[in-house]
Parts: sequence; C-alpha cells; structure tokens
Amino acid sequence: MKFKRIFLLVLDSLGVGEAIDANKYEDEGCNTLGHIKENYNLFIPNLQKLGFLNTLQMDENNDVEAYYTIAKPTNLGKDSLSGHYELVGIKNSVPFSNFTETGFPRELIDQIEMITGRRVIGNKCMDPEVILKELGDRHMQYGSLIVFMSNDANIQIAAHEDVVPLSKLYQYAEKIRKLTMREEWRVGRVIARPFTGKNGKYKFTNERRDYAVKPPKKTVLDFLKDHSYSVIGIGKISDIFDGEGITKTMKATTNMDVINKLTDVMEKNFTGICMANMADFDSLYGHKRDLEGYANAIEDLDVEIPMILNKLNNDDLLIITADHGNDPTFKGNSHTRENVPVILFGRDFKEPKRLEILNSMADIAATIAENFEVEKPEIGTSFLEELK
Repeated sequence: MKFKRIFLLVLDSLGVGEAIDANKYEDEGCNTLGHIKENYNLFIPNLQKLGFLNTLQMDENNDVEAYYTIAKPTNLGKDSLSGHYELVGIKNSVPFSNFTETGFPRELIDQIEMITGRRVIGNKCMDPEVILKELGDRHMQYGSLIVFMSNDANIQIAAHEDVVPLSKLYQYAEKIRKLTMREEWRVGRVIARPFTGKNGKYKFTNERRDYAVKPPKKTVLDFLKDHSYSVIGIGKISDIFDGEGITKTMKATTNMDVINKLTDVMEKNFTGICMANMADFDSLYGHKRDLEGYANAIEDLDVEIPMILNKLNNDDLLIITADHGNDPTFKGNSHTRENVPVILFGRDFKEPKRLEILNSMADIAATIAENFEVEKPEIGTSFLEELK
C-alpha cells in the first residue's frame, strides 16, 4: 500500500521499556509508559484502541484499529539527536558529549569567556526556571552569562534582553557552536535562551534559538526534498536537523500548539511527509520526574486522537513513535535507554494487528523511503509490504 502523505508524530521521551543494552547506560528496569501506568490510573481509550498499551508487553490484540509494535534503538547515546537521527535513517556511532554530572570543562568555560568577553556563571545541570531564580539577579548586576545544561547533550546560554541584546546573544551562541564542534566538547545543541523581567521575577521568552550540528549524512528527509516532496517540520524538528531536508518549518511552544499546527497541515493538499515533535513530555515532565504531569499530558493527547484520525485521508498514514525514554519514576532526571512504540494507522487497513518487533528505529525511515520511491537511508529495513 502506498501513501500520498505520511504524518510522523514523535512523542518525545515516551519509551515503553528498557532496551536490550540498557545495562550499558545504567538504565536496567526503566519503563516510561509502563511505570506511569503502574502508578497512575491512566485513561487513554483512544490510544488503547490503536494498540498503544499493547506495546508494553507486545501481547497480541486482534481488536485494534492500527498496526502496533516496538522498535529497538541502535544508535549510541540516548539523547534527542541520536534518537531523531535513527528515526530518519542515520547511523550515529559516537554519542554526543553530556556534561550533566561534571559540568563543562574549565578549558571550555575559559574559551567561552574569551570569545564573548563575559564571565560565566552557573555551569551545572539545572531546570531552566530554577536557574533563573538562582542566578538572574547576579546576571543583572554583573552582566555575566548564565551557562547551564539540561539533561541532554546541550549547552544553554541565558541572558536578559536588557543586558545582552537578542542579536548579540545569537552571535555568542553561533561562536560557541563553532567552539563545541571540537571532538572533546561535541555537544548536540547550543541553545540561546533570552529572558525578561526584573527584581527576581524572570521569564524566558519565545525567542529561544537552537544551534544543532548538521546531520553527518543525508537523511530520508533530504531524499524526499531532493525529489520535490514536501517535508514539513513542526516543533523542534527543524532545529534538530539544523534545517536540513526541511521544506517548511512551523514553530510550536507546547504540545497543544503542536497538535493545532499538525491538524492545520492535515487540511492542506500536499504530497510528502509532516514530522512533528511533542517536546513537553520530555522537558516538562520526564526530566522533572513529574509522573502525574506526564500522565495528564498523555491523557490530553488521547483526547485529541479522534480529531487527528478524522482529518486523515484514505491515502494517508499516521505513525506515532518516540525517540528515547525518560522514566519519571527512575533515578536521576536524565533520559532512559528504552525501546519506543510504533503505531501505524491508515483508514483503509483491512486487518490491523501486532507486527514483528523492529530491529531499529530506522526501519521507519526505510519504510518512508520505499513508500515515496526515493533513495534508501544508510540503515533500516522497510516494512511497507506488511501494511495492508
């Protein structure tokens, strides 16, 4: 079966159980969806009809409306870039650097101070809102840059717009991006975080800008673009791939904003793919170990599922998956090495059922490539012929 449009919805961090190599990441026993379900009376009837909960045990359910399975992560690392790279068919053999335990090396901090001409404060892993409360006043008094990281392979540079104008902050981030291309400081993203406010009451603005590395090779998105197909990125998709392979970018600030933009796109006439990322699961609930908030966000998505399905045409395919895990019941507050769910819904599917477990998340990319008859990505095996 061939599809005119494919909608790939990434539920950021919603893993479904420890990967086979979870022990290498000290993540034995992690299970984002499973532990949420165990500790919260999760009510998601619409997702359940699609086989979403069956991905936890991979038990057989013949009374489903979608094909369902899980995919194993094969890329090294459990950061967003590694996961998204795999979803679009890129092999990543060298994980990005993560300094959440140690802080950034002194040499790197010295280099940042030298190229910006400003002192650095912070240099630790902390929730963005919390670090503003702790260091915002000091930044305002001395003009120092607040440098910190979240639980991912990134470096965040925060400054008040009255202290460091927006254009200047972006310039700093660009210089730091070049600096952190060195192998020993190979972070996935440099993030400029402007904020406003006064007297201890500070708030990040929506002018955040991410500077990712360009993918090392062409992705299935590039192949689609090269063949004049539409490639629409919603949320942080364009930032993740540094704009490569994207024909239209739509920013989104919340999960609901992503859903609204996704459903708007579904009303347009195009041929190609729309890839969207729902980041709130990860940033607002997984990293903060907020189990109830995570559960509520899943239930909020469930409410929107009927509207999403109703907007699909007969020759459309909806794929729901994730990029890694972030178990809100687990130790620490970092990503967890997990398998990801793969849900596939099409209006004309005759007998949706459980599929065999996918050996790589890149199988999704290979399936997309075969559907549109473009070049195969470097990894992944298509399962398009299974969709009938």
